[in-house]
Amino acid sequence: MHQPVEKPRARSPLRYKLAQTLHTWRRYVLWLTRARCFAVTTRDIQLPHVHAEHATILLRRLKEVDMQWQRNKVVNLRLAVEKLDGVLVRPGEVLSYWRLIGRPTYRKGYLDGVALKGGKVVTTCGGGLCQLSNLIYWMTLHTPLTVVERHRHGYDVFPDSSRTQPFGSGATCFYPYGDLMIKNKTDQSFQLRVHVGADELEGQWRAEYPPDCMYEIVEKNHCFAGEYWGGFSRHNELYRNVYDLDGRLLHEEYVTENHALMMYTPFIDQSEAVSPHE
Repeated sequence: MHQPVEKPRARSPLRYKLAQTLHTWRRYVLWLTRARCFAVTTRDIQLPHVHAEHATILLRRLKEVDMQWQRNKVVNLRLAVEKLDGVLVRPGEVLSYWRLIGRPTYRKGYLDGVALKGGKVVTTCGGGLCQLSNLIYWMTLHTPLTVVERHRHGYDVFPDSSRTQPFGSGATCFYPYGDLMIKNKTDQSFQLRVHVGADELEGQWRAEYPPDCMYEIVEKNHCFAGEYWGGFSRHNELYRNVYDLDGRLLHEEYVTENHALMMYTPFIDQSEAVSPHE
């Protein structure tokens, strides 16, 4: 399923700024005109039944990345989870990641953290919040909630050493239009719980009633490819197997496809790899 990936091109600062402004205002208009559709209510008392939960390590020693940026990321995550923890998504409502968190700014206490821009590692205010969007997206795939907007990572940063999830099972985020939006098409309310623990970022999707099925995410049609311009790319498709509570397969659902440029050479020695936090 190799889909050619274009060679990254440097756009002029003016063109980039104009495109960014256009997409930003389009997103603000969407949030304003459909305000009643979005989840805004938080509740301290949690709903009784866990439908999905996951945790990811907070501090990873990344090659050529100062650990201070990792510590700054933890500060950023603490600020972001304050806006998301406990939010209720009632039937018909949509959770918008960025509408709830808002723009990360220094005034709000956000610090510089690591982010990817054009395939390069940079530092930016609020950097590191993709770890939270990755966590929420992965958990959502294990619930009956519906992902209505998700942006795949354009670059595959790390080899597969110690990877516990399929390639491409995360969701990148960039304010405000690189959003993660999740719709509740069920007949019960769901509640997102997220917490920055001592060593891990922890999350749960909880609901009013217990789950009536189980989910498994599987990868298909995975491949590496060499591009005509000299780079390498990686591709796959993700599907979801739905089982009843006795483990019988009910059906298979298509989830998404991923096409990413690789920031490392395929088939390198995995002992030299650094694992991701998807």
